[in-house]
Amino acid sequence: MKRKLLLAAVGAVGAILIFAGPAGASDDDSEAAAQVVQAVLDNIWVFIAGILVFFMQAGFAMLEAGLTRSKNVGNIMAKNLFDAGIGILAFFLVGYGLAYGADSGSGWFMGWGSFALSGADLFDISGGLSPATDFFFQAVFAATAVTIASGALAERTKFSTYLVFSLLTTAIIYPIVVHWTWGGGLISKINIGDAVYSDFAGSTIVHSVGGWLGLVGAAVVGPRIGKYAADGTPRKIPGHNITLTILGVFILWFGWFGFNPGSELAADSWVMFVALNTMLAAAAGVIGASALGWLKSGVPDVAMAGNGALAGLVGITAGCGTMTPWGAIITGLVAGMIVVVVLPFVERVLKIDDPVGAFAVHGACGMWGTVAIGLFAKYDDAFLGREDAGLFYGGGLDQLAVQALMVVIVAAWTVTAGFILFRGLKAVMGLRVSAEEEMAGLDVSEHGGPGFTFDDIVTGG
Repeated sequence: MKRKLLLAAVGAVGAILIFAGPAGASDDDSEAAAQVVQAVLDNIWVFIAGILVFFMQAGFAMLEAGLTRSKNVGNIMAKNLFDAGIGILAFFLVGYGLAYGADSGSGWFMGWGSFALSGADLFDISGGLSPATDFFFQAVFAATAVTIASGALAERTKFSTYLVFSLLTTAIIYPIVVHWTWGGGLISKINIGDAVYSDFAGSTIVHSVGGWLGLVGAAVVGPRIGKYAADGTPRKIPGHNITLTILGVFILWFGWFGFNPGSELAADSWVMFVALNTMLAAAAGVIGASALGWLKSGVPDVAMAGNGALAGLVGITAGCGTMTPWGAIITGLVAGMIVVVVLPFVERVLKIDDPVGAFAVHGACGMWGTVAIGLFAKYDDAFLGREDAGLFYGGGLDQLAVQALMVVIVAAWTVTAGFILFRGLKAVMGLRVSAEEEMAGLDVSEHGGPGFTFDDIVTGG
């Protein structure tokens, strides 16, 4: 069985070569062989794209570690590691079925079935992607969604409680949003005029879900000790390592070439078009965040520039398959500037301590990127069903309205579910470590030893 895909590919290539000659078989046979080859190539490409997305876990780990204090680095690594471990298994057992399972009477809300991939022929590529390939790609997206929130909860959250949050997010909260959209549920059934929703790779479906959960969680758990003065003025708590931060940015940027182009779910010419838009938006995000931040503070802040790159990537994730390169640049540029505005708004106005700016980058820019489709949509990205859907291409306000409605629905669900989850966890398990444990650092208090050691340390056995 394990050799079937490879043998099918080899056989199909051979068949094409044989059938190409005058003595070859019918055109139908040649077309069938070509379809097998295309299906194998599609599966291989989506698998490679999934690997790139999975590598983003390392990027998030480096980014969050660099933006927080050294006494909490081990905890950051543990959370990212367990987001993959627990999250992927939870998505396998429950989440994938809620997202993509056959409808069960209430299909607008969630799917049902295919739990633990039951009943699936994992080798079948007759319909395109095999169930194994599709699950692999979808599972790494689920792990990404929950990891986004981990940075907002950094440096004061109980590890055991965080694990339950990770489990329930990947098993229930995120999969229901997926079902409403990519799974054919609630949001996918909405239309205003000729307009239907579009979110090619998940600016809202993945990133704003993680951003909203991070914001709600950070509000419920409360700010870090020393973050706010007695009069409510926020104090800066600098991260310990800008090198790790920017390394994380580049790893995430690299992984995004799987995140967005892989969402084409096929090996075709659209892949490079999506990659081009992704690259341009990220570059524009760096410029947007750096320029506005420089104007406001008088210095080019390196961490802000890194967040600008991520903002551009998050912003273009929804529209990467429909915007022109110039549309992608504008979307990324605006996203970079949004980060500079939203970061201080969250900590100064809302009084919420988000150590890595998770909501500003993923929540706010995810919403912007989704709405931006209503402005800049030029091409049919297989969701829109028509060309020139954006306002600036003569599409009117309908697409803008659908995109905004989608943002509101997902935000309402995520904030409500997140608030119930965090308040419940706080009541049942406790959400925050003690003040003494927080001051000592979570590496020592939660994991039994420092994440960084600079001297030889000998402990008794």
